[in-house]
Amino acid sequence: MAEFTAGYFVGSLSSKSINRILSKALIRLAPPELGMVEIPFKDLPLYNRDLDGSFPPVAEEFKAAIAKVDAVLFITPEYNRSIPGALKNAIDWASRPYGKNAFSRKPSAIIGASTGKIGTAVGQQHLKSILSFCNSPQMNAIEAYIQFLPGLITDDGHVTDESTEKFLQTYMTEFHAFIGRVYTVLPRTA
Repeated sequence: MAEFTAGYFVGSLSSKSINRILSKALIRLAPPELGMVEIPFKDLPLYNRDLDGSFPPVAEEFKAAIAKVDAVLFITPEYNRSIPGALKNAIDWASRPYGKNAFSRKPSAIIGASTGKIGTAVGQQHLKSILSFCNSPQMNAIEAYIQFLPGLITDDGHVTDESTEKFLQTYMTEFHAFIGRVYTVLPRTA
């Protein structure tokens, strides 16, 4: 199988985020052919179109990090039936200026954890709409809305429920396969 590197975004800025814990499990359960690297965005200023001609260095570095990976994985909570504002801000920086959208033709997937029974379903639908506009091919199946119960995943990323662990491992295997399928029909451009 082809080897790929996926950049991942943890949607919450909290160091104690359950989605950060979920990210550790996903890294551990990814197939060996899928490297994972976090793309942090907490230091980005608020996006302002006035800066399109002269991005601040932190925004340039952020876009360069996305350019280096083969795909992106969003691991995000749901805030007020949408995505966190900081994540939306990061997407705005990455997609600008016009004609230089870092997500265009870059395979993507979304997963998220919440303490609620519907996980992050509504926020993920909003993010799918944003990524569609950004021309990012999305893995639409399998969908993953994780209800994060106490003790489900340890702080170091070990999943304590066997069926959840199997599901997350399958999700990461499917993500790897999806990246390969996308690049079969949409070869990378220089």
